[in-house]
This record gives sequence, structure tokens and C-alpha cells, in this order.
Amino acid sequence: GSEIFNEFTKLCKGLVLTLVGVHIVVQLIPSSLTYFALIPARTIPFGWNLITAGYIEQSIQGLVVSTLGLLFMGKLLEPIWGSKEFLKFIFVINFLTSVCVFITAIALYGVTRQEHYLYMPISGFHGVLAGFLVGIKQMVPDQELPRLKIKAKWLPSLMLLFSIAISFFTPESATYLSTLIFGTYMGWIYLRYLQKKPESKHRGDPNEDFAFSTFFPEFLRPIIDLIASKFHRNLCGKSEAFIDTLGYSLGSAPLPGSDPIEASRRREKGARALEERLAAESLIAAGKKSEELQINGTNNV
Repeated sequence: GSEIFNEFTKLCKGLVLTLVGVHIVVQLIPSSLTYFALIPARTIPFGWNLITAGYIEQSIQGLVVSTLGLLFMGKLLEPIWGSKEFLKFIFVINFLTSVCVFITAIALYGVTRQEHYLYMPISGFHGVLAGFLVGIKQMVPDQELPRLKIKAKWLPSLMLLFSIAISFFTPESATYLSTLIFGTYMGWIYLRYLQKKPESKHRGDPNEDFAFSTFFPEFLRPIIDLIASKFHRNLCGKSEAFIDTLGYSLGSAPLPGSDPIEASRRREKGARALEERLAAESLIAAGKKSEELQINGTNNV
């Protein structure tokens, strides 16, 4: 166990200690949840809960899922993005997700007039974890997960589908479903348009394989592409100056990131990192098995 834990990055281990420490504080001082969790009715004037809510796990189950997800997905993404970009991604996705969840809660109260939308404490790291899944979809879309035989590009979609399905049977779904949805969407927005690539000095990833429609089944993609293209034109296509600020080149030159060579290089880098991790885990498992065989042989003797 200690050998496996040593393989994780220092930044991820530090973030895990932060999540564990905050969870202990909330359990020892329950009243702190009122000030640091996202409670829409208290966000004004307690605006800092838009930042702090993402790092508070109220249950031990949520803490376990968040720590494991952070360690294993961070082990794949941080070496590719770099520690600075990895930390920036966490901060930006956490903040934007909290803002969207806050607006959604206010809108739900306005429609339903049910006050529990204003006073339910919303918190958790799962919005960032959903963004991590989008990052894995971008890096190694065609990599199959061992045993599950599921390609990595379908992980965000399957996670959302499963979460929406169980929301019909869980009354507390409002405390996590919106966070997962907006965490996934904000993760895609950031990686699609905002993330800066140091090797090319451009922002975003306009590759067709990372379009918004790729989150949906094949038969829905033409409809999704039609709707998404209108949103893109209205929000990003009115001025060439705005497109230039995103680092995209216009005219006959290919957009940065849409170059097949660049996309292939990025995927190979992600696939190599994933294969190294799987190989290391296989070596550890083989070592444990050989040790067990030796012990069993000694006992038989």
C-alpha cells in the first residue's frame, strides 16, 4: 500500500490531505458547514463559499470517492498538463461549477417556490472529478479500460447517464446532480476554448473528435452539431478579433489542435502515461502473487 501511495504526485497527495482535513473540521464543528458550503440563500454576503464548497466532503463515502478519483486521475493528467496547469484547472472548474449551481438553485426556487433549493448545503469535489473525466476523454479517447472494455471517451457520458438515472430514486439528487452536470460542461468549455498549450502557445482544442456532440450517441450528433454550431456562432463567431484572442488562425491554415499530427502526439502522450501506470500496477500485482506463492510453498514444506 505504501509503495502504491508513493507513486502518486506530491500535489495530489497534498490535495488529498486538504480534503481529509476539511472533512475532519466539518465533522468536529458542524456549524462551519453553514459558512463554507454553498447555501444559495447565504452566498450573498458569504461569497467565498463559491470557492470553498468544492473542497468540503460532508460524508465519508464522498471523501473516499473524491480522494481515490483525485489520486488516480491526477496521476494520469498532472504529468501531461503540468502541476501549475493541473492546479489551475481544479480552481477554475470548481469556481465556475459553483457559480452555475448557485444560479440553477435560484432559478429552481423562482420556478417552484420551494425554499429547500435556497437552504440546502451543496458541497463536494465531484464537480472537479467530472472535469477530470473530460480531460481523460481528450487525452486517450480510444483507450479501453481493463476488464470493463469501455473506451475512455465514453466515461463522462456514462457517468452523467448513471447519475441522472439514480436521481429519480434519490431525494437528495439536487445536492450532486447539478454539480456533476456543470463540472462536466465547464471541464469541456475550459479544455475546448481556454486551456493554454505551452508547446504551441495557443488555447483550446478545436479538434472534431473533441466536439460537444461526441458526448452523445452517433444518431444524435447531427442534431447536436446543428444546435452547438448556432451557439458557437452567436457566442464566439461574431468577431474575428475574439477568435484571434483564443489563439485560432483563420483562413486556409488549419486551426491549432485540429492538426492530425498534433492531436496524435497528444493522444500518444496520454496513452503512454496510462500504459506506464497499468504496467506498474501489473508489476506490483505480480510481485504480490509471487510472494504469496513463496509463502504457501514454505507453509506446505
